[in-house]
Amino acid sequence: MLVVQVALPVPLARNFDYLLSGQKQPVMGGRVSVPFGNRKAIGIVVGFSEHSDVPVAQLKAIDEVIDNQTLFPPSLWRLLQWAASYYHYPLGEVLFHALPILLRQGKPAREAPLWQWFITETGRETAPESLKRAPRQQQALAALRQRPLYRHEIAQHQLTDAMLQALRAKGLCDLREHPRTQTDWRTAFTVNGERLRLNTEQATAVGAIRSEDDRFSTWLLAGITGSGKTEVYLSVLENVLSSGRQALVLVPEIGLTPQTIARFRERFSAPIDVLHSGLNDNERLAVWLRASRGENAIVIGTRSALFTPFLRPGVIVIDEEHDSSYKQQEGWRYHARDLAVLRAREENIPIIMGSATPALESLQNVQSGKYRQLNLSKRAGNARQATQQLIDLKGVKLRDGLSPALIQKMRQHLQANNQVLLFLNRRGFAPALLCHECGWAAECQRCDRYYTLHQQQRQLRCHHCDSQRPLPHQCPQCGSTHLIPVGVGTEQLEQNLGTLFPDIPLSRIDRDTTSRKGALEKHLADVHRGGARILIGTQMLAKGHHFPDVTLVSLLDVDGALFSADFRAAERFAQLYTQVAGRAGRAGKQGEVLLQTHHPDHPLLQTLLYQGYDAFARQTLAERKAVFLPPYTSHALFRADDHDNQQAAAFLHQLRNLLESSPLKDEALWIMGPVPSLQAKRSGRYRWQLLVQHPSRSRLQHLLTASLALINTLPQARKVKWTLDIDPTES
Repeated sequence: MLVVQVALPVPLARNFDYLLSGQKQPVMGGRVSVPFGNRKAIGIVVGFSEHSDVPVAQLKAIDEVIDNQTLFPPSLWRLLQWAASYYHYPLGEVLFHALPILLRQGKPAREAPLWQWFITETGRETAPESLKRAPRQQQALAALRQRPLYRHEIAQHQLTDAMLQALRAKGLCDLREHPRTQTDWRTAFTVNGERLRLNTEQATAVGAIRSEDDRFSTWLLAGITGSGKTEVYLSVLENVLSSGRQALVLVPEIGLTPQTIARFRERFSAPIDVLHSGLNDNERLAVWLRASRGENAIVIGTRSALFTPFLRPGVIVIDEEHDSSYKQQEGWRYHARDLAVLRAREENIPIIMGSATPALESLQNVQSGKYRQLNLSKRAGNARQATQQLIDLKGVKLRDGLSPALIQKMRQHLQANNQVLLFLNRRGFAPALLCHECGWAAECQRCDRYYTLHQQQRQLRCHHCDSQRPLPHQCPQCGSTHLIPVGVGTEQLEQNLGTLFPDIPLSRIDRDTTSRKGALEKHLADVHRGGARILIGTQMLAKGHHFPDVTLVSLLDVDGALFSADFRAAERFAQLYTQVAGRAGRAGKQGEVLLQTHHPDHPLLQTLLYQGYDAFARQTLAERKAVFLPPYTSHALFRADDHDNQQAAAFLHQLRNLLESSPLKDEALWIMGPVPSLQAKRSGRYRWQLLVQHPSRSRLQHLLTASLALINTLPQARKVKWTLDIDPTES
């Protein structure tokens, strides 16, 4: 009797035993179809045994063996097994997270057939002029006269399926299945274009990484904004690709880096795939398969691209390694940066983590000798550091959130034919709407937070749970029609600047204006052409962009970040400020950064302006070490929520008692809570948390492993939703 152990994508920390009856032998890491309850499920084989803890008579048989070879290379398999254990998340959920959606659904691990449009004999004999009444069809026929077109590439020629189907109905073209050809990019690999001349620091960094590019090594590339980190990446990748190996490049958000992707494509005559949310399921699977067969040279993607299998992995690059989007905040709460370092170790390849504002965890790893730091302290080319200045807002009459000093500076820079970037991390028209007569404020009852007014859509939206309601005509409390917006958002700023600078073209870049496919690229192209002279944006504009004509950058409202209850808020603000300030003066023009604040003497602002991010990081690391905060101690955060604000707190109290009664508890263990979360209510549920801290990561892990096995014995465990977040980055 052969018992097959199967991991299923269910929220249970266990695997399931099945019998093999008359089926071909499954493989470790391959998929099988199995009965689960009253439905069929896709699972992944994780082990074999000759016996089971369940009586044989109760074991069900496997329905179908789907794969005859594993879906996971050995190094990736080991990484995922380790990650499931470290993050205390069900192995089945972790393994399925690493697969494209079509494979999770049981589809074959092969690409859909290629379909090709081609011109028929009738079409070739037909003059395009005969279709002048149908110009789109005329355009399609002219394109097909040049060469056949694959169905997936017709959009690149501004064609649609409907246009080609219309030609097909006239017998002028047809569709055929085309066999896929596997080409080896290594034989024709070349480097295109003109390489930029590396300065001394860049050349030193490239030389150091290249000297160890055949083994595991961890490099922190700390370079100020505009210092040419991308050129270092490209030079290292040139060496890796020349030896026939592949590269994985992780970026925080794929929409923020079209310029970076363009530079990679311009430099290398090799297949480059980009994994982003705009791809459909078939396209995602195709990238996954190409990487596993070694058919692409570079894969660029966001955090989930980390789990792409490679035939010949050569290097991992993490751009903006400090960015919070590398941490998954729902479901399996892994940190892609940390797992990328472990994957590089498993693959025995180098990993490069670049940032102008490295995470404090990364800097501490440099201090402890785990990482090695390479510094780029000079801006590339002849670009100079921007000057920085505080504008004290106390007693100043603002015009739509802008001080007179800032408006005057804007006029100066615009008259010099330069561009201005205004940073306001608050989208919408206004962050609140209230009644001038009775003081009523529009509040989301599900979150106990104010609705944000979106004037153009005539809507109130909650930016925490995404609920929305129409803009009321009168106050529901007193009936007054005198409802006024309070505060300034990007939408209002855009409207008001149109009045202040009527002849200056504006561009607002936030989630509302870039939600449609291709909208961000269109906005950025307009900026680079000089079509937009004033840029208004949220965090989307803070990182990764090169605007050569932007000489003035201003942060309009940051005071809220200076007084947060979250101990990480200062680090986030320092990174954000440094990144935004780095957009100014990047191409030889002198840049200027203005920060509006009511607290010009705040120690954080003084350190950042006059000593820089490095001084802030050293100071903050020393403070965290003194008070036993990460990265000098390890955190695990239990979260629980309920509808009545009773059960979650009761469950966490029981959990605390369980942890404190554990024989693995020692004097170094510190437990805080249960306490309400910083946002105590969201989507109609009350949220509580329990923080567990220990200076030893391994001791904390042992305690959690032992305690989680008993957690379902707690009386309240089944009455609440609860989660565990290892190394949390949000409270």
